[in-house]
Amino acid sequence: MTIPTERVDTPLTIGGKQFASRLMLGTGKYSTHDVMLAAFEASGAEIITVALRRIDFDDPLSRSVLEGVDWSKYQILPNTAGCTTAQEAIRIARMARAMELSDWIKLEVIPDPVYLFPDPVGTLEAAKVLVAEGFTVLPYIADDPVLARQLEEIGCATVMPLAAPIGSGQGLVHFDRIKIIIEQSSVPVVVDAGIGAPSDAALAMELGADAVLVNTAIARADDPAAMARAMRLGVEAGRLAWLAGRIPKRAIGSASSPTTGIVS
Repeated sequence: MTIPTERVDTPLTIGGKQFASRLMLGTGKYSTHDVMLAAFEASGAEIITVALRRIDFDDPLSRSVLEGVDWSKYQILPNTAGCTTAQEAIRIARMARAMELSDWIKLEVIPDPVYLFPDPVGTLEAAKVLVAEGFTVLPYIADDPVLARQLEEIGCATVMPLAAPIGSGQGLVHFDRIKIIIEQSSVPVVVDAGIGAPSDAALAMELGADAVLVNTAIARADDPAAMARAMRLGVEAGRLAWLAGRIPKRAIGSASSPTTGIVS
């Protein structure tokens, strides 16, 4: 008798590099440096994003995110948070390269100070320049399937659609367009922003997303390390559920036991 086994997963591959973890973390909003490091460890994350524009290089505490992390354990992903135009984002990416941090860049162009929605035109404009300059570009976008396809076509390494506004914790309130992006993409799809709980991360992975990026939900939790572990388990459960293949939803019930040969 052959015993069924779980489907074999493949590593997450971005820019030619392979990763076992499908959970990415940010570095903002933690109460202390040590709390942040504990969350990193508990999460199992291998990719950590850092907002260079928000670092005060004259302040040792602010610089600690670069100087106090063992970057041999993680893929550093500089990001362009705080940039409102394509030109600003390009400049920050070039600065990251000049500092020899990485040729990877999480591209964010966000002119909207209230809802923090990304600028599709500015994002595409900056991505074209950075891809041409040899960067591995991971663009943050709204749940826009057309833009996702355009970014893939010009050579971006991933697309990173938001679940909800940054830091809102709303989760995947409306995810039909994220499903379309997942269906149409041949590069990894990373659900980024708005994740509030492990169930949100699990749902994103159940839809077929390749990874999720979480910051605020972990950093602002009462116990960030515990929440980081919970997110890790949520991502793993969601990925396994997607590999296993969930049953289709039905409008009516379906008996779970046989309906023939019933003893009367």
